[in-house]
Amino acid sequence: MTAYEKPIIQTTEIEQILTMQLGTSLITELMPMTGGNLSRVFSFRFDGREGVIKFSDLAGAYDTERFVSGLLTGHGVPFPRCLGQGQVNELSFSILERVPGSMLIDCTDEQKKAQLPELIRILAQMNEVQVDKTRGYGWIKPDGNGASPTWMAHIESFFAEDQTGNFWEGWYDLFKTTFLEKSVFDECYARLLHYAPFNEPHRHFVHGDFQPWNIMSSGDRITGVIDGNCVYGDYLLDLETLSGTLGELDVVAAYQQHVQEKGFEIPNFEERMLGASYFKGLDAMRFYTKMGWEEAYHGLRHSLINLVNK
Repeated sequence: MTAYEKPIIQTTEIEQILTMQLGTSLITELMPMTGGNLSRVFSFRFDGREGVIKFSDLAGAYDTERFVSGLLTGHGVPFPRCLGQGQVNELSFSILERVPGSMLIDCTDEQKKAQLPELIRILAQMNEVQVDKTRGYGWIKPDGNGASPTWMAHIESFFAEDQTGNFWEGWYDLFKTTFLEKSVFDECYARLLHYAPFNEPHRHFVHGDFQPWNIMSSGDRITGVIDGNCVYGDYLLDLETLSGTLGELDVVAAYQQHVQEKGFEIPNFEERMLGASYFKGLDAMRFYTKMGWEEAYHGLRHSLINLVNK
């Protein structure tokens, strides 16, 4: 199985799509953007405003983006407003407002440290979004409900061998053709199943990819959160994703302090964090493998194997 390659689309086609979707012919400064592991992304200007358009050849890539955008912005979370969506040939596209600033990962260590309290506040705000009018766990569907009846059912479908029409179709071939080790994967999966019952009772909105490449900053403040692999599940999944990505900053300690100051308790915190670590770690292991990132794979493999002594 070869590494995934993002789709290619011509500038003239993009301009035509934007003109039709936005009702204006004044599309200027159309330029490719860095980032986006699975999407081809472009920025542009129109009517004195800034926007981005994303393209993907993966089925259903942006089906829930309009719902998520409305849900988060409706609760005050700084997330881009969806301006349009559609399909052109085999590609899906999504048009959104552009969040000002640069990726948080590009800030200095001192800038990251100064913005940590605001980042933790936004994380908590996002995970406290009211979802009681929806049902289900796992992937959020366009109607706002989860695709699975339980968190365990989501785990089983997410790591199932037989998947069709998505990014993970045929992913078991990685065990035969790449450096992905089935014995290691199976051991970590068994540990995931051990800790998953601690995550099961907790159903919240989860961004699913809350890391500094998807967090925008002006350099002195957080300007917004973008993208996401959004699910319903334990909000500690987002804390686990962010943990370890901001250099020497202890994100987990900062989050715990925030919770304590608000007078809340987090039951079974350690067990739930371990469940989150194995879920996100297993997904990252196979993703790194499919992308051909062997060094990243081995670093994560070592961390997961040594996470607990079972």
